[in-house]
Amino acid sequence: MESEHRDLDSVIERLGEVLPFDQLKLQRLKKRKLVLKDEMARLRSRILPDIIA
Repeated sequence: MESEHRDLDSVIERLGEVLPFDQLKLQRLKKRKLVLKDEMARLRSRILPDIIA
């Protein structure tokens, strides 16, 4: 999951550098990256619960 997130970051960066770029494709990639980030955070919170000591 983390490697896919990093790969998406690279693709998004490269796509934004090339003019003209496909705005719809860029938005979809950013959305996918955000979904992955949220999923990783959710999984981390299940593995390492926030325990108030």
